[in-house]
Amino acid sequence: MLRMTKTADYAIVLLTRMAEEPDRIFNAPELALEAQLPPPTVSKILKILARQDLLESHRGAKGGYGLQLPPESISVEAIITAVEGPIGITECIDDASGTCGQEPVCPVRSNWQRINEAIRQALASITLAEMTRSGSHGLVTLGGSSDHIAAGLQ
Repeated sequence: MLRMTKTADYAIVLLTRMAEEPDRIFNAPELALEAQLPPPTVSKILKILARQDLLESHRGAKGGYGLQLPPESISVEAIITAVEGPIGITECIDDASGTCGQEPVCPVRSNWQRINEAIRQALASITLAEMTRSGSHGLVTLGGSSDHIAAGLQ
């Protein structure tokens, strides 16, 4: 089963909430309350996102975090990569050899790479601005033939 981690899911939830008010500075406790997520987890994720230059940190009594870029410039793929590292559905998705003992005889490695790239591109094509629109359907189309599979968020 393909499933993203809670950390990646929560990061997307937090940044989507922040994208709804892109000029606002959010502090961790307020954001945790608004997103209904555990405050320690929210603090941890915000620090990671700031280190990865998706958020800017503001110090002081009215400090907190703000988006580093406009919501239209931040993709779901960038968020997942920031908190989890490169997106990969199998260990052999990159071009590095020797990562799998089955590599010399694997008949599907190139196909896994194609599938992984399609998923990565789909996630890269969805922005935070789009995520703020509830009930967005048809955000991305997967595949390259006439029988596309439309993937929408519900």
